[in-house]
Amino acid sequence: MFLTSLKLSARQCAGLVLGIFFSVGASAQKKNEAYQLHIFPATSAITIDGESPEQAWADAETAKDFYMILPMDTSQANVQTEVKMAYNKNNLFLLAICYKKGSKTYFVESLRRDFSFGKNDNFLFFIDPFNDQTNGFSFGANAAGAQWDGTMYNGGNVDLNWDNKWVSAVKNYDDRWVLEMAIPFSSIRFKEGITSWGINFSRNDLPNSEKSAWAPVPRQFPSASLAYTGSLVWDAPPPAPKANISMIPFLLTGISKNHEAGSNSQWKRDAGMDAKIALGSSLNLDLTVNPDFSQVELDQQITNLDRFELFYPEKRQFFLENGDLFGNFGYSTLRPFFSRRIGLVAPINFGARVSGKLNKNWRIGAMDMQTASVGKTALPAQNFVVASIQRKVFSRSNISFIFVNKQSVNYHPEKDSVFPVPVYSQYNRNVGVEYNLASSNNFWTGKLMFLKSFTPGVKTDDWVQAGHIQYTTRSWNLLWQQEIVGKNYNAEVGYVPRNGYIKLNPQAAHNFFPKRKGAVLLHGPRFSYTVYNDQRLKRTDDEAFLGYVLNFRNQSMLDAWVAHNYVILQQPFDPTNYTKDTLTRGSIHRWSAWGTDYISKPKSVFTWSLSTRFGGYFQNGKRQNVTASVGYRFQPYVSLSVNASYNRIELPAPWNLNTFWLVGPKFDFTFTNKIYFTTFIQYNEQQDNLNVNARFQWRYKPASDLFIVYTDNYYPSPFLVRNRALLLKLTYWWNTKVGKKADKLIP
Repeated sequence: MFLTSLKLSARQCAGLVLGIFFSVGASAQKKNEAYQLHIFPATSAITIDGESPEQAWADAETAKDFYMILPMDTSQANVQTEVKMAYNKNNLFLLAICYKKGSKTYFVESLRRDFSFGKNDNFLFFIDPFNDQTNGFSFGANAAGAQWDGTMYNGGNVDLNWDNKWVSAVKNYDDRWVLEMAIPFSSIRFKEGITSWGINFSRNDLPNSEKSAWAPVPRQFPSASLAYTGSLVWDAPPPAPKANISMIPFLLTGISKNHEAGSNSQWKRDAGMDAKIALGSSLNLDLTVNPDFSQVELDQQITNLDRFELFYPEKRQFFLENGDLFGNFGYSTLRPFFSRRIGLVAPINFGARVSGKLNKNWRIGAMDMQTASVGKTALPAQNFVVASIQRKVFSRSNISFIFVNKQSVNYHPEKDSVFPVPVYSQYNRNVGVEYNLASSNNFWTGKLMFLKSFTPGVKTDDWVQAGHIQYTTRSWNLLWQQEIVGKNYNAEVGYVPRNGYIKLNPQAAHNFFPKRKGAVLLHGPRFSYTVYNDQRLKRTDDEAFLGYVLNFRNQSMLDAWVAHNYVILQQPFDPTNYTKDTLTRGSIHRWSAWGTDYISKPKSVFTWSLSTRFGGYFQNGKRQNVTASVGYRFQPYVSLSVNASYNRIELPAPWNLNTFWLVGPKFDFTFTNKIYFTTFIQYNEQQDNLNVNARFQWRYKPASDLFIVYTDNYYPSPFLVRNRALLLKLTYWWNTKVGKKADKLIP
């Protein structure tokens, strides 16, 4: 009876949420429509060198009078910036003059591409070529000339793993630093024929602890928020790219040896290719044959004391453009599709993706990937199909549909004498729909979603319903989230760490702003309560969290928190994830804990952070954790950092006392903004492993690279080699001729 009542209540809540969603999403007025920058053809040739003597720049219109975002958003910026733009038949040009005030020093981490925004003096710009205030591109550079580029999704998120062809140069003067860039029209997607793009320019000035933008953005939102872009007004529709086909072949050779298994050295020689084919100016076809991702940077390890699988983000270039169409459906712990499932345990033979815009209102994505069979584990060849379609509604909201299919190819275990019992499913499918809310001023955001899986032999309780609504202002951040996940819901190509639960999660935070100007910029409490119930409405987990945060004017941050946890284990669990001894299913655990977090000011060559946690743990135990990071930079060529985490876990027998160190020093040398050498060492006591990864990268042409990667894994005690490998990989992006004269960039 109570369950029926809950279901009715859920329906009523869904109706209420839908009413809120549609009422706040209906406004279509763009907030910064009055901010317009007019762009005209360049009246002279432009050389990308960080200087601006060309007549084209003298004739271009100027965007100036930037507004402050941080520390406060109530006045014009103290440190001003001027921006000019122009174009020719092949390229979009930008000139940014970033004036200095007071200190002539600038702060950067290094010359490495796609730097950390908050730790670098930088200039970025965000373009919304469809003027939909949801998707776009970001380009920029730091004050030493390191490039930044990424795709934009969800109205303000930037995926920096995306990489494309463009050129830039930075030059420093006593009173300013100047950035020039040229972006080929073939490197971005836009709708032919429209003469107004959303655009905004952002400046981060660390010496003065100031972040600013041309079109004003409220301080509670990132400067990348597309809801607050101004308009780039073209004198005529931008030139449509001509035939645009990019071929990206690679050659690879290397040697590896598994000392742990006692096997002989293995030589590897391989080749493959990616291709990008423009199906118009806003739709792209990606193809891959025998891809290799060995040059992708290592994941940063963490000590895993969680009951569920850890999530590591996708970094492989092939999956990234318009990746939100596929990978952002759902929530961080409730994804029907997670691209890292493809190629995780079997090599990819080939694949194809079509993604992009059909027009201002419609986006589509379709992917087909084929993996090879693996004889050692009897894993059959598998085919993965993902299809997504998104329809814009109201000013910035959208409705999305997704279909995911994983199919085993020619899988007949009954005919296999070695593996006669089915180990893998014949297929697994998911279908889903979700409504994403984003109000015109970004104050209201939210989601409402439904998913259903299809697995052989499963016919009931295989669905998901979830949603949230969030209200964000300068002073308040309020959120309500709920999830209902069936016990048989199955997303084999997704990321769903747990199922068979009902989750509720209210959150609230409030900011106080001191009236007097002092060291503290804002402070305030934050509260969160997360409760999980099983499908019989019995509470299985909850966490009550209360914290207090202080943000300082110099951009450092301090917060303290307390929390209380309650857990009824639904599965046996080893609380150390190390000894293999487990707590029993159904056992009840309660504990309280407290902790602190501090992040130092970024305007220093020496930066550090410290996080602590003290208190109880499972089985009436105790857990202490201290995590710290220290960084030092010899600008702009060397960046040194060390991340370290120490966990001390006291439990009764058979676990007793366990301590886990995780230490990761990183040495980053950037000889130029095209030649990098990085060495990353990770000692993980929980996994009893010491890993050394050294990577040399030479970007000898835009988006074309030579990689040399060396990897070593050791047993720390006794100190023995487990395995090692040396790899050389050469990639070449062919389609555009890039020279110093940017007006010579031609497809």
